Amino acid sequence: IILPLEWFPLNKPSAGDYFHMAYNVITPFLLLKLIERSPKTLPRSMVYVSIIMFVMGASIHLVGDSVNHRLIFSGYQHHLSVRENPIIRNLKPETLIDSFELLYYYDEYLGHSMWYIPFFLILFIYFTGCFTPVEEESRMPVPALLLMGPSSLYYWYLVTEGQIFILYIFTFFAMMALVMHQKRKGLVLDSNGLFLFYSFIITLLLIALWVAWLWNDKILRKKYPGVIYIPEPWAFYTLHMNNLH
Repeated sequence: IILPLEWFPLNKPSAGDYFHMAYNVITPFLLLKLIERSPKTLPRSMVYVSIIMFVMGASIHLVGDSVNHRLIFSGYQHHLSVRENPIIRNLKPETLIDSFELLYYYDEYLGHSMWYIPFFLILFIYFTGCFTPVEEESRMPVPALLLMGPSSLYYWYLVTEGQIFILYIFTFFAMMALVMHQKRKGLVLDSNGLFLFYSFIITLLLIALWVAWLWNDKILRKKYPGVIYIPEPWAFYTLHMNNLH
């Protein structure tokens, strides 16, 4: 959206797509290295299946996002459902709309589930090994404190754009329960565990602020009905900031 359209034509991958491709290669490798450092781990076969599912889900999401974000240049509005979008509603034959709904399903539901469930599972397994009986190891260095802001912002974007609040909050509750359980044994979180735990706490605060800010937005309320109301940043963008690109 920021870079000139002439550099990345609509029928070619965008700059964001190339970053996403790099993410799909680098992140699984980092997750494998992360799980190797944890004293508690899943069976090797389960780790491999989780990483394979992660790559599949992230790749499905890459294709769906690439098409959806390119549709913005044609007037697609993320704050509306697929069938409510003017450019989709006028398609002929109408069966083409079903194809776009299938694309949306692969992107927003199947892709997200296959991507985020293994991701949070590996994070939690890693977290279970981040406990120590030594009080001095339960301190974060200054660089970790500085990185906590970007880390929390990243998780905020994953939860809001991915619409995975249920998965995130259950992971967070499991982490809290584990912390209280280990405390009875005389164990405390080490610096790595503190970094992850505090990042999740700040993420929850960011989500609360985001929801409070958009609480009375009637259009987004219509797009996200139900008890859990957490608008996507992309929907906010096409509704309130679309004139910037």
